[in-house]
Amino acid sequence: MTPLDIALPASKAITAQPAMTADKQAARKTAQEFEQVFLTTYLEQMFSGLKTEAPFGGGTGEAIFRSMLLNEYSTQMSNSGGIGLADHVYREILTLQEAQ
Repeated sequence: MTPLDIALPASKAITAQPAMTADKQAARKTAQEFEQVFLTTYLEQMFSGLKTEAPFGGGTGEAIFRSMLLNEYSTQMSNSGGIGLADHVYREILTLQEAQ
């Protein structure tokens, strides 16, 4: 049996990917999170003028659930390609990383 025949656990496995791949994945995730926060803020402003009335609307509960709903909307929008903001932020992050 050679050392190559011994299977390493997944946590100890040696990957052939360059170190920069992890940086690019982290940069992409950060860019998408930034876009998601931007979209949440944008949607909150859009929905802030909507008034709801009884018997099924209004109150603290609606305010809480509306913020949760808008957060989910923005997450889905960002994961589905968003509005293009994440791409610009991603390229800028990579540019800044290369400059260092």
